[in-house]
Amino acid sequence: MVSSALYRYFASRDELVTSLIIDAYDAIGAAAEEADRRCRPEDYAGRWLAIGRAVRGWALDHPHEYALLYGSPVPGYRAPSETIAPASRITLALAGVVASAQRSGRIAELADEPSLSSRLRREAARIAAEAMPGVPPHIVVRALMAWTQLFGIVSFELFGHLVGVVEDTDGFFDQAMRFSGAAVGLVDVNPVGRRSRVSDRAKRGPRSDR
Repeated sequence: MVSSALYRYFASRDELVTSLIIDAYDAIGAAAEEADRRCRPEDYAGRWLAIGRAVRGWALDHPHEYALLYGSPVPGYRAPSETIAPASRITLALAGVVASAQRSGRIAELADEPSLSSRLRREAARIAAEAMPGVPPHIVVRALMAWTQLFGIVSFELFGHLVGVVEDTDGFFDQAMRFSGAAVGLVDVNPVGRRSRVSDRAKRGPRSDR
């Protein structure tokens, strides 16, 4: 097919780019959702890691599509509103893990939690109402930071920024996802399915002698 033949199906370049973007967002989102479904619902740390691995795996298998989504913007292109829902699928998958863990009392509190600015607290409360009901603002902010880290590390690997720095990219990625999950407060389940000590401490609440 010659390039001009594409315009028998798309009215403009922007319409073509939008179609490609939606298809790519739906594909990477579906990969993340399927990885989440394959995990035990109560294995929140495992679900978090599985979603991250699915995102990275799809990106490595589809580098050009990933670059279209998360690389340099297409000059002169403004994404229309119909791209928002497909673009939100990964975000909502991660948010669902955090919200489920919060409902189950499986979010560990951090010591010396930094205070949020009033504006950031309002923004986090809005995001919680839309996508993470019941999750406190400071945990929403932690999740947002982890979400940006996921795409940052995938982009660094895909665009060659880890070359000559990290050879074990599989191990590095998994470790980064475990760290980000722990930073959000997600608690691992041990092999017999009992809560870890940190989870038990989190459920009991802060020590009275602090």
